[in-house]
Amino acid sequence: QLQLVESGGGLVQPGGSLRLSCAASGFTLDNTGIGWFRQAPGKEREGVSCINGLGSSTKYTDSVKGRFTISRDNAKNTVYLQMNSLKPEDTGIYYCAAFRFGTCVISPSSAYDYWGQGTQVTVSS
Repeated sequence: QLQLVESGGGLVQPGGSLRLSCAASGFTLDNTGIGWFRQAPGKEREGVSCINGLGSSTKYTDSVKGRFTISRDNAKNTVYLQMNSLKPEDTGIYYCAAFRFGTCVISPSSAYDYWGQGTQVTVSS
């Protein structure tokens, strides 16, 4: 069965960094677009970043641009989200999702075919 598993979340102080990983099984990521989404308590899910199958195209939502970096290691079947200079408003559950056609799609979330379970990110002093 096609699966995505996120890891790397946790509690971090404002200004700190976390690196999230999205590992795939049941398929290879080299021909898939990958998106990162987050959902804060009481708010709707929003697109954070995406990367296309070749890694040649990336997008970021304005609130994280310059602080977050998405990358992929197709040999390891894994996509990463490096998060630096974290702010309390970055708190939420972070999900990765796969778009089988390989393009970079930051929204809508309904376009994605497969989703992970999510990993909690909490930014607090």
